[in-house]
Amino acid sequence: MELLQSADFWIGLVKIIWINIILSGDNAVVIALAARSLPPQQQQKAVFLGSAAAVVLRIVLTVVAVKLLALPFLQIVGGALLLWIGIQLLGDEDDEEGESDKTQDGLLSAVRTILIADLVMSLDNVIAVAAAADGSMVLLIAGLAISIPLVIFGSTLMIKLMERFPIIVTLGAALIGWVGGETIAADVSLHDVLAANPWLHYAAAALGAAFVIAVGKALQARKARAE
Repeated sequence: MELLQSADFWIGLVKIIWINIILSGDNAVVIALAARSLPPQQQQKAVFLGSAAAVVLRIVLTVVAVKLLALPFLQIVGGALLLWIGIQLLGDEDDEEGESDKTQDGLLSAVRTILIADLVMSLDNVIAVAAAADGSMVLLIAGLAISIPLVIFGSTLMIKLMERFPIIVTLGAALIGWVGGETIAADVSLHDVLAANPWLHYAAAALGAAFVIAVGKALQARKARAE
């Protein structure tokens, strides 16, 4: 009870919620991209399960994020995973929307994609959340738990926008590619190179976005020819 009466607790809680809102934009895009091809009922399940699991994952990651980020080549592997996810999501853009017979496998596949992407994209983000929590596990869990409906709302809104404006799907995949390029460039093994050439950070991000769009569109074209 004393904790709830502390001004520091409420200030820290607001910080965590605000940080999570700012840093969850790309996660909402990933969730929307992964769930958009599912039937409406399964879309809601995928968004909820993906968002809830992603927040739990962030809580776990917060404990080990600093140590993980110190491992060489980890972010290179993670960035490559993001590029692959972006390509797969964009390559599936032309899947028939009338596939109402999507099975539980489709739902699990979407949730798995969300978790893998969130695992990679959240490694550096959770450090900011951990700093705001200042060692309080109660504050950390409360702040991230409150952020679940915010992520769900953002993802649901993105799905509706993607249905109305298909170009957003391409832009979303490009965003995942951009973050993938940034993640690769931020690897500890490339620290000295990046310090000497700061522009490489943006070059890698732009290259990642272009790579995802180029390969994803090529897969779309090949799939269209096959059909």
